[in-house]
Amino acid sequence: MKSFLSSIKIKNYSEHTLVNYTVDISQFVEFLQKKEIYSWKQVNSMVIREYLFCLNERNLARTTILRKIASLRSFFKYLTLQEIIEFNPFLHLKNPKKNQKLPQFMYIREIEKLLSIPDSTPQGLRDRAIIEVLYGAGIRVSELTGLNLEDLDLKRGYIRVFGKGSKERISFLGRTGCQALNNYLNKGRPFYLSRGGRNNTTVVSAVFLNKYGGRLSDRGIRRILDKYIKKAAIDRKVSPHTLRHSFATHLLEGGADLRAVQEMLGHASISTTQIYTHLDREKIRRTYDQAHPRA
Repeated sequence: MKSFLSSIKIKNYSEHTLVNYTVDISQFVEFLQKKEIYSWKQVNSMVIREYLFCLNERNLARTTILRKIASLRSFFKYLTLQEIIEFNPFLHLKNPKKNQKLPQFMYIREIEKLLSIPDSTPQGLRDRAIIEVLYGAGIRVSELTGLNLEDLDLKRGYIRVFGKGSKERISFLGRTGCQALNNYLNKGRPFYLSRGGRNNTTVVSAVFLNKYGGRLSDRGIRRILDKYIKKAAIDRKVSPHTLRHSFATHLLEGGADLRAVQEMLGHASISTTQIYTHLDREKIRRTYDQAHPRA
């Protein structure tokens, strides 16, 4: 197992993915030990089906079960390649169907209301810049927290981000987003840097800093957004990823090409981006229901 994790670490998998792999495989090992199975060669399709039944009994989310299957599938592929087992029991196993939910997005008026709340204090300048970049560039929260000063080219409206699997891409940021980021860098960030960051070489280049002068975490970003969602009286769950969904939805509603949106989001496959076209159809359906006399 350690050998497998070392092999995928070389492939630049994110720390979050490595933790998931570790947890998923360890839980499977615990299951095997309870069944007194102590060799990978003893694992067959019946054992795996029994394990899947146990996962279903725990009422886990479908996405969690699919992730666990994917982790084990990769692990057993590795065992096969290393000739530790002769036959991969996951080879002919079909994944349970994933419930495809339409992504939640915010309306433009809600985004505008959200951006009207932050003030001109260092905290307000930082928080406005965070919301502007999440929505204006459509990047993931992990990509936002990983931003360094050298990744910014605000004169041309470019930011360099590192997505899943440390894949590098260039994201665009509009005029208002660049202005908000400039205001924070000039008037807000020095305040946070003075609170401890100057002495920390690991965060001195970080774009977004917390109240202690350290790099803001994913959780910190979520807390900041939650605060403004509450102030804006938006009565539904909104996450940083909702702003990414809103970015894609508003681009397509404005006539953007699907391939272009795929590139901007950093999706490896266009099938991932196509879910936003379903979202657009929902809007068309609502228009039909509201406008057609026979609807």
